[in-house]
Amino acid sequence: MKTYQISPIFALLLAAGPAMAALDEGKKADVAQAEAIPQDQLDFFEKKIRPVLTDKCYKCHSEKAEKLKGGLMVDSREGIRRGGDSGPAVVPGNLKDSLLIEAIHYGNKDTAMPPQKAGGKLPADVIQDFEKWVQMGAPDPRNGGPVTVAAAKKYDTEKSKDWWAFKAPKKTEVPAVQDAAWARADIDRFLLAGLEAKGLKPVADADKLTLIRRVYFDLVGVPPSLDEIRAFEQDKSPNAFATVVDRLLNSPQFGERWGRHWLDVARYAESSGKEANFAYPHAWRYRDYVIAAFNADKPYDEFLREQIAGDLLPAKTERERAEHEVATGYLAIGAKSQNENNPRQYALDVADEQIDAISQGVLGMTIACARCHDHKFDPIPQREYYAMAGIFLSTDTRYGTASGQQNRHATQLIELPASSGLPTITKILAPAERAQKEKQLADLEKERNEMISERMEARREGKPANGVDVKKGVRLLILLTQTGMLESELNSFDASGRPKILAMGAKDRPAMSSASAGGGGRFGGMFAGGGKGGRFYGSVTAFPTITDSPLYARGDVDKPGDKVPRGFVSILSNGNAPAIPEGTSGRLELAEWLTAPTNPLTSRVMVNRVWHWLFGKGIVESTDNFGTTGHLPSDQALLDHLALDFQKKGYSVKKIIREIVLSHAYQLSSNFNPKDFAADPENTLVWRMSKRRLDAECIRDAMLSVSGDLQYSAPVGDAVAMAGDGMINGPRGRGMSEAQLNVDTPVRSVYLPDARDAVPESLALFDFAENSLVTGDRETTNVPSQALFMLNSKFVEKRAERLGERVVAGYPSGPNGGLGANLQERITYAYWLVFSRPPDNAERTAATAFFTRFPANWAKGQSGAAGVRDADAARAAWTSFCRALFASAEFRYVN
Repeated sequence: MKTYQISPIFALLLAAGPAMAALDEGKKADVAQAEAIPQDQLDFFEKKIRPVLTDKCYKCHSEKAEKLKGGLMVDSREGIRRGGDSGPAVVPGNLKDSLLIEAIHYGNKDTAMPPQKAGGKLPADVIQDFEKWVQMGAPDPRNGGPVTVAAAKKYDTEKSKDWWAFKAPKKTEVPAVQDAAWARADIDRFLLAGLEAKGLKPVADADKLTLIRRVYFDLVGVPPSLDEIRAFEQDKSPNAFATVVDRLLNSPQFGERWGRHWLDVARYAESSGKEANFAYPHAWRYRDYVIAAFNADKPYDEFLREQIAGDLLPAKTERERAEHEVATGYLAIGAKSQNENNPRQYALDVADEQIDAISQGVLGMTIACARCHDHKFDPIPQREYYAMAGIFLSTDTRYGTASGQQNRHATQLIELPASSGLPTITKILAPAERAQKEKQLADLEKERNEMISERMEARREGKPANGVDVKKGVRLLILLTQTGMLESELNSFDASGRPKILAMGAKDRPAMSSASAGGGGRFGGMFAGGGKGGRFYGSVTAFPTITDSPLYARGDVDKPGDKVPRGFVSILSNGNAPAIPEGTSGRLELAEWLTAPTNPLTSRVMVNRVWHWLFGKGIVESTDNFGTTGHLPSDQALLDHLALDFQKKGYSVKKIIREIVLSHAYQLSSNFNPKDFAADPENTLVWRMSKRRLDAECIRDAMLSVSGDLQYSAPVGDAVAMAGDGMINGPRGRGMSEAQLNVDTPVRSVYLPDARDAVPESLALFDFAENSLVTGDRETTNVPSQALFMLNSKFVEKRAERLGERVVAGYPSGPNGGLGANLQERITYAYWLVFSRPPDNAERTAATAFFTRFPANWAKGQSGAAGVRDADAARAAWTSFCRALFASAEFRYVN
């Protein structure tokens, strides 16, 4: 399509300027927040960076070092950035100038660190963690002068036991307020009492058009249609808004929107990540389980129990049992270092990841920080960390992945009964095709086994394996991958050629010896039931049976101490922790402990998440950290009221959402008030509704929706599931390519491929969740690459073209009119579709002027060669106009 100068687009963006300028009034409120380290970055430093610095560097490069080497101290932010005799060790955002990165890469033998006597070169995934840390700006909470391990021990853990979050929620009388008529619900009375105490008043209510656009994005993630807007405007009853809310809560799109919120918390992804990024072709079943659970308003306590111990819960039907098994995919979808050599290290890393996911996601606690030492800030001893680790070491985590090159840890999947009725995406494997694949596999296995025998014989004779023939080594690696992929594919069908219903998930390990566990010995079967001739082998299992975990000194797998009985964190147990029966992992008891009404955190954390997703900031701002390094609640009485009400209402997420959105506070405008802003610049007291940028999914889905292209029916699986086992962007073309992952189908964004380190561009540019970490609060940035995407992306161009066609078709010109006919009506229609409102006079004038920049005959649309050119010009004009609307700030923000 012919393109034109972009200056008219900027003219139109200036016309939409009031929407952009209005955002500036709150920028001052963000300055203080920008100075703080985002929670996900803080967690990354504490989990990935500080332990390595402490273990590998502090002995020679800290304030307490007996002999400081190179003048370098790395036990403070200032020290590591200032550097030593050779220059700065870390330059935030700059890998090339960060001497620490050069040192750990062993690029220079004179500066290689850590030295061989301290363990030598760090593992590849740890080096990648340090690179990622530097690239994200080297976030480092170690303020002031050098902070050492010895100094950290002075932290008063006894005093920390009095922290508010470790005590049960208290029922508080709803406060009386002066302006009783303003309050519509108890939520309003709590908030208004806080405002009145400071002599403040809330701003005026949002108008109907603002309110319906807000609640549609918040509850279902797409804008309202024109018919839905008109119906709401015309409904003059006092229950008009409640009617809209109830309809949205019962919409199937509700689960897609709110299920995505939980998937952020659950660190959902469809690949292992790390240095060898293997696909999880069956992860989509867990995604669909989550969406269905939110649509069904599954009680939150039941929702948690199913994800942690669904395989151990009773079920009335095969379908229910299968759904319980799928729910345990929560434990299996985390990031994993598939190429780890040490089986014990791998098992402990998987358990650590699961502890971190549950403790932050459910409890808002950083329990995993106690892996190497007692928690520095919260009263969590290292011993209690390993009490929980034993639960997960006793759990058989089944995520699949085909064995082969760089995958030393393939596992079983869970085979669900055909009678469960769950869908599959694979077609029947015909007998002839099976025979062909089995013949191919046998040939590959024969070649592989011969090469392995040759290597073993060479070793016995003291010769290099396969001599010096590099090609043979490469060929063997290829054979290992090819046989693993074929084995995986063949064993995904039953004897009749029908696809098995397979899922990621978890099972208890056997209580008996590994030798009698039926496939649970040194090599576990890759799939339930094993494979033909026992050929389907998985990883070496370091913990083959139910067991207690040793306490590993400083987290070092080579330094095991006494075993710690499986159990829970005492500060949250209040003496009511359930006993773990002998011969069980303890996951069922863990689920009961987490969801017990006496647990002080589970309900608080979830209602705080709901508040955050509706208001843009939680009552506790650090949504994933309620510990002593987290934020204090802005209104603890309100938080406790919501938590207790949540329990009273049967842990219904829909009921708590309904209560919040029907409050007067939720329905306030985002208008600016100088007095309120001066007293409360961060809007902690909720004197107005904060302006919020839409998240990545809402931006993409909104473009599809208003262009008329959005496919509302849910697909079965996605591109990762269709591609099957293999690496993401694997070497030599193996596995899923970046192009396959970025194929943009018009489904809701929650159904797009979600592989680690390969998120589709339309989501990644707009601050999609970091899917290797618990993400209760996504970052929100405003950077040039986002604007460039909106103005140059083929996806946006196509949506703009389709919106232009929809606008023109909405007001057809008739037999004698050109494509530019009904211009004012079409401009108005476009504004209604994109912004859920009509244009004002300034916007209408600018839009009209925009079209005058195009060729004089563009609007005639005459027949013949010239007419074709005129029609193309008209199409280009409407496409550019609609793309400018998409690129405006107002489209990307909700008031």
